[in-house]
Amino acid sequence: MRIQLAQGEIQYREVGAGKPIVFVHGALVDGALWNDVVPEISGYRCIVPDWPMGSHRTAMARDADLSPQGMARVVGDFLDALDLNDVTLVGSDTGGAVCQLLCATRPARVARVVLTNCDALDVFPPHAFAYLKTVQKIPGLPWIAGKVMRASAKQRASKRAYGGLTVKKVDDAILRAWVEPLSSSAIRRDLKKLVVGMDAALTTAAAETGWPMPTLLVWGADDPFFPLALGERLAAALPDAYLTRVDGASTFVSLDQPEALASHIVRFASGSHEWRSGRAAR
Repeated sequence: MRIQLAQGEIQYREVGAGKPIVFVHGALVDGALWNDVVPEISGYRCIVPDWPMGSHRTAMARDADLSPQGMARVVGDFLDALDLNDVTLVGSDTGGAVCQLLCATRPARVARVVLTNCDALDVFPPHAFAYLKTVQKIPGLPWIAGKVMRASAKQRASKRAYGGLTVKKVDDAILRAWVEPLSSSAIRRDLKKLVVGMDAALTTAAAETGWPMPTLLVWGADDPFFPLALGERLAAALPDAYLTRVDGASTFVSLDQPEALASHIVRFASGSHEWRSGRAAR
């Protein structure tokens, strides 16, 4: 399925019926990040877009604002276009930062938010990936970096790329699909807008502003980029937040522990009283 926004076309898929759950992946991945989670969720309308964050297939309008703040507007406009209300928003990695910016500035359609390991507070981007901002500012270098990533399975699996983001090995066909769009200069242009706009001042301000809806942090405990301590600090900074740790998972909890993540999402979306009593699920 696809829908046209002012910023450009968004492709997405829907599974199931009921109250909406909208998934927001991060940079240099697409909706496939949630492939093992969605089948574990029943009784809800799961909406899985491919957001314009570098692994999308259709470039956005040349003048589209795809900075982190702009991406929050893209997500908000998408919710408006589909007239979605009482939304459970699920964010990962860069997408988690985008969810925070949306919740802090445009919360009306969102009833609750679930964040897996993601940029937050003074970590945006994490130190290990700060080089991506430099790459984007040097003419020609993004093209070279993209070509290297597309050509080498070893490079895709390195700790400076996708290798540290999961505990489990990710099939190289998926990783290749995530980097292939970088062959397009228009896709690289879209990605650059997002990456150069990453700034910890944005996520810090969002947390300081806070948001009215309850938030569940489902945090992989084996993440070298977004450690459990970051999730704990974010939970402490928010007025209505709960954290549960997931062992055997790194940044992409959805790939490492999809069944556990799906269970937490469903229980939280249902308004389970265990969260209100301040007890995190195990």
